[in-house]
Amino acid sequence: MQFEFATAGRIIFGDGAIRQVAPAANSLGSRALLVTGRDSTRADVLRSDSLTRSGTIPPFTVSGEPTLDLIAQGVRQARETECDVVIAIGGGSAIDAGKAIAGLLTNPGEVLDYLEVVGKGKPLQNPAAPFIAVPTTAGTGSEVTRNAVLGVPERRVKVSLRSPWLLPRLAVADPELTLGLPPAVTARTGLDALTQLIEAYVSTRANPVTDGCCEQGIPLAARSLRRAFHHGQDLDARRDMSLAALLSGLALANAGLGVIHGFAAPLGGRYRAPHGAICAAILPHGIEANLLALWSRAPQSPALDRYQKIAAMLTGRGDAVAQDVVTWTREIISELETPSLKSYGVEEKAVPEVCAEVARSSSMKGNPLALTPEELSEVLRQSL
Repeated sequence: MQFEFATAGRIIFGDGAIRQVAPAANSLGSRALLVTGRDSTRADVLRSDSLTRSGTIPPFTVSGEPTLDLIAQGVRQARETECDVVIAIGGGSAIDAGKAIAGLLTNPGEVLDYLEVVGKGKPLQNPAAPFIAVPTTAGTGSEVTRNAVLGVPERRVKVSLRSPWLLPRLAVADPELTLGLPPAVTARTGLDALTQLIEAYVSTRANPVTDGCCEQGIPLAARSLRRAFHHGQDLDARRDMSLAALLSGLALANAGLGVIHGFAAPLGGRYRAPHGAICAAILPHGIEANLLALWSRAPQSPALDRYQKIAAMLTGRGDAVAQDVVTWTREIISELETPSLKSYGVEEKAVPEVCAEVARSSSMKGNPLALTPEELSEVLRQSL
């Protein structure tokens, strides 16, 4: 057995952990670029005397999913104000933007020089500027991953800027920052975390360390996602979901993902649909397609046993069977009022082109087996 496990240089988890960001920033540099999401109020605590003494400038706001132009603006602002530390506080979009800005701040050229798929795909030459990631949602796990997902609207795609240099110097997960998140945001980010845990657990690249993350994270999401959705101030539920999201990031960064995330990139590039909402809409259908294909073509695959274990973790029943994963996920996306893909404008005529992109996606490399064009098409049609 041989595997690698890489993550943020340091991880701090717990209620009130955000109070440790300012001292860390002050130890890493003299002037910080603060990257926030559309709602920057959760960053107010960072605008304290202890942080501003390090020379913090006005926040750089990320109001949607990050694009190449946005990253270029952020890098320009950081250079003009002589920032040597980047702090991102917000959801996955803010953290991905901060991660990309930190990477480009210390490297020559433009974003396209380093992007995969649509760019030159060159490796970053120099370590990124010190970067601190502070999630305010419980979803992507981007605070512990080595890639930043960026939109390229003119090409109608989302692609990754990927490098070991992009791993945050510090990840701070404070469950109190997620209190009161709107139910819709709670649903789509929580279902993204759950999807990542499930896909990493059945991935062909799973290893004992990522298995431990998934075996801890899936039960946390199973018992607390509904509670966090219905009772936004339930700190115990928020704590469970923050930890599940962190564990999902650790798992996906080192084990990879699968068919559900294979759909997320091409659909996210074409339609104005949040990443987590796409994953949620695809979730039960992608799992069912995998199960049917495994039963038909690879009945001895260890992934089938993995799905049975997932069923037990989700339902709490020792006699659960693999098909129960499909039933459970169907029920929760209904209860959490997850929109269909059709509500975001996805139409039947897009199926062939989208599925061709899915088959080529990097996420599919971790799927338990290759799915046929017909199987992929059925997944998308069922998700409309």
